[in-house]
Amino acid sequence: MRPYIPKATFAFCHSLLASRLLPSVAAPSSPLLPVQALLTTAGILPRHPDLSLLALNSLLRTLSRRATSPSHPRLALGLLRDMISPATPLPTPDHLSFPFALSAAAVVDAPNSSSDAGAGAGAQLHALLVRNALFPADHYVTTALLQLYAPRPDLARRVFDELPQREAIHYELVIGAYARAAMPAEGLAVFRAMFEDGVAPDAVVLTTAVAACAQAGALDCGAWVHRYVERAAPELLGDAFVGSALVSMYAKCGCLDEAVRVFDGMPERNEYVWGTMVGAFAVHGLAAEAIACLERMEREDGVRPDGVAMLGALSACAHAGKVEDGLRLLREMRGRYGVAPGHEHYSCTIDMLCRVGRLEDAVGLIKTMPMPPLASVWGSVLAGCRSYGNVELAEVAVWELEKLGGTADEGVYVQLSNIYLDANRKDDARRVRKLIGSRGIKKVPAYSAVEVDGGVSSFVANDQAHPRRFEIWEVLRLLAGQMAQKPDEEEETLFALL
Repeated sequence: MRPYIPKATFAFCHSLLASRLLPSVAAPSSPLLPVQALLTTAGILPRHPDLSLLALNSLLRTLSRRATSPSHPRLALGLLRDMISPATPLPTPDHLSFPFALSAAAVVDAPNSSSDAGAGAGAQLHALLVRNALFPADHYVTTALLQLYAPRPDLARRVFDELPQREAIHYELVIGAYARAAMPAEGLAVFRAMFEDGVAPDAVVLTTAVAACAQAGALDCGAWVHRYVERAAPELLGDAFVGSALVSMYAKCGCLDEAVRVFDGMPERNEYVWGTMVGAFAVHGLAAEAIACLERMEREDGVRPDGVAMLGALSACAHAGKVEDGLRLLREMRGRYGVAPGHEHYSCTIDMLCRVGRLEDAVGLIKTMPMPPLASVWGSVLAGCRSYGNVELAEVAVWELEKLGGTADEGVYVQLSNIYLDANRKDDARRVRKLIGSRGIKKVPAYSAVEVDGGVSSFVANDQAHPRRFEIWEVLRLLAGQMAQKPDEEEETLFALL
């Protein structure tokens, strides 16, 4: 049995390494020598191995979270390597050391990581854990491994399937991994399997599952989760995250009345809950109701709007075409509501102006932005140019998008090509199409999803791989035929179908 370590001693070990070591390890060198020297000087190493391991785990935790430098996660992996090496006097890592190292590996292995030094670090740690029987036996290691593979739901599912005993957090991580990869149907299948395995969902799992229902448009599944919570754990309806997830799900699935009912039934509503309700009204283009929430939240619950609620109200104005209301909100954000406008608020307002053809006003607002405009701003301008045939401004928007990203995606150039075609500038349109082919630019295809009999089916335009494509094409053929008929012929056809 390990001896009891007082909190004061833990705090001393942590502050010793954090305050004296971290400023000295900004360079990508091995942390072994300063760590060993500090522990020895403090009289901890080698006389107190438990305190040494405690201090090193504390340091691993700090480094894995990119404390003050992007190089820290790599240093965390280097420290773990030194702890494993038999040639060093440092204590051997325990089951708490590896989760911190896995967190560091997730940062180092990330696609946007600037270093190749730790390429495959997560896979190497995974193999080490298997060899040392820490996977799948240890809960903390297993959870950290699922978090490592969260960007790769196929790998996360493989780890999940190898677990002899699963807990609620394991299901939540896999469901969330599928949802972030735009695969909500697969995530909901894992959620259903959870009940078959006899594992009761907690608030975190329910929130993630309901969010996946909203993403997939699976109203029946989301409503079933709602009924389950009402029956098995009604106290969770007062949870801010569960309640907000239900409000958002119902709104996105077209059931605004149910969203309002859930919202009104919550005993406590914070700024997060109110922001979700504002967003629900925005989805349905109810600008007046969304703006009214900004006043109601302070009057009814003593909560002031935050940036999310303001963005929802601006989005509602954009969808409803309430341009003057949206411009007034942007002007009054700081003075009336105490919220400093961010890039997302300017971007939404510019999109609102472009939707109604006020392109010159949109460009004027861009010039007054206190921060550099990003791709979302110029993307809205380009879309407005397509709708209202402004070729010159479209060329400026594409040029600005190229400056931001080096090269724009295919969708940007396709829009520019279509703008040229609408303006009867066929040579310019052909030039842009050739540019797309020569650069090998690709566009991620958008997809649609529909729920039928509790199952979610997704498909893309001109889908040649959908298992029911022939039925889809036949229904489309029938619809096209009916739309081509004269009104009296259409009535006869509908009567025959009924």
